[in-house]
Amino acid sequence: MAEMNSYSFADFPEDVQLCILSFLTPTEIANFACTSRRFSPLCQNDSKLWYAICDRRWGSKTQINKWGNGKISYKLLYKTLYKWENLTGFWRLCGQSKQRQSAGVKPPALVFFEWGPWFLSGSRVSPSQNGTYDVTKTPFLWMGISAEGQLLNYLDPDGNNDGLSGDLGFFEMDLIKVSVNFIGDIHFSIEENVGFAYSRSSGAANLKGEYGEDVSNELESGSPGSLEETSELYQYYANRTSPGADRSCRRQRRREKEKQGRKKWETEHFLKIVDSSSTPDRPLQGLWKGLCDDMKLEFYLVAYDGVGISCRRVGDLSDPLSSSTPVFWTSTPAFIVSPFSPEEEYLYSSRIHLRPPMKSGDVRWQCPLIDHEVVSRLMHINSSYDLVIPGLAGASANPWHVEGRIWQYKNGTFGFGFLRDNYIVDLKHIAQDGRLLDVMEHYCDR
Repeated sequence: MAEMNSYSFADFPEDVQLCILSFLTPTEIANFACTSRRFSPLCQNDSKLWYAICDRRWGSKTQINKWGNGKISYKLLYKTLYKWENLTGFWRLCGQSKQRQSAGVKPPALVFFEWGPWFLSGSRVSPSQNGTYDVTKTPFLWMGISAEGQLLNYLDPDGNNDGLSGDLGFFEMDLIKVSVNFIGDIHFSIEENVGFAYSRSSGAANLKGEYGEDVSNELESGSPGSLEETSELYQYYANRTSPGADRSCRRQRRREKEKQGRKKWETEHFLKIVDSSSTPDRPLQGLWKGLCDDMKLEFYLVAYDGVGISCRRVGDLSDPLSSSTPVFWTSTPAFIVSPFSPEEEYLYSSRIHLRPPMKSGDVRWQCPLIDHEVVSRLMHINSSYDLVIPGLAGASANPWHVEGRIWQYKNGTFGFGFLRDNYIVDLKHIAQDGRLLDVMEHYCDR
């Protein structure tokens, strides 16, 4: 029997070698580069190897070759996106917003970060008020990289910029240049860059590669300048035409003058909602949305705390009590699987599902029962406000201590209701696969 031919890594063509290396981590590539002088240049190949590494990790989420107007190194891009990747998902404002307090307006409870074509965008998310499952998405923060490799972070304080979404509009001049400072993995702050100079203050010291290399020196290339001089974002929107462009230019000049007398943006802090999505072991976990008995859309946060499962309404998260109103609690998070007893079948079938009104043209209008979800399993719950509201514990007549059920449907969503009520609150996903669902864009009068 003939011996099988053996091949070393050096025997493969360069394109095959690069493909193999693209599956490695930066730490592994750095170690491999030390094994031979021959392979060191291969590991430094930016346009092929580091592009392939970036594209393999984020290519399905953003356009890798568009970041920095396609002029920055992909090794630098990897280090930046590796740090920013943790921002994707839901965050909440920590403490009071002084800006909104002074204006008498409460900010939406949640901020959601997602990938754009060549930037990372953060939007404030709030329930709609139109009696549907729609959520309002208001532009809030835009994070990109200049062609010189410097971070460009802009805050939209009033959500007036459609341009931040990368879909519509033009670049308005009422944005605030800010620094995004990372404090660990679940905490960041937004601070106004008063000097309006391009700096790496959003984390030159914090922004390190996967193998701990400080890249602050690499990122200080390029000269600081005004927004018009260095930002390809500005050029992108300034070159676009739209109806009323002349009026928009006048508004830009007026807002630029108004901004000169504006008060400094007070620093805000945000905390990550770590468990905002369900997992196979925790199917109810995460952020959900559902219509209450007054047909008002609410956000809910379901958490596994090691003892049981709790559900709270997500309101003004700066208020320790009303911000997270408890809805239900169970200390025995065990499901009962189908088939169910006749009593349980009746408890479910006799209740009305709280859902948006159906249109008259909908075929389900005549037979709403066929729209009910198929229940795969259920769980016993109770409502226990006395766990978090002082003074209720031990009360002889606690109106909030009632028994209920969770009904999990075959599609992964679920509904809940209490025995004293005749309805079920069906909960749907707010976001899935890194994207908000049922988005209703925020538009302001201009």
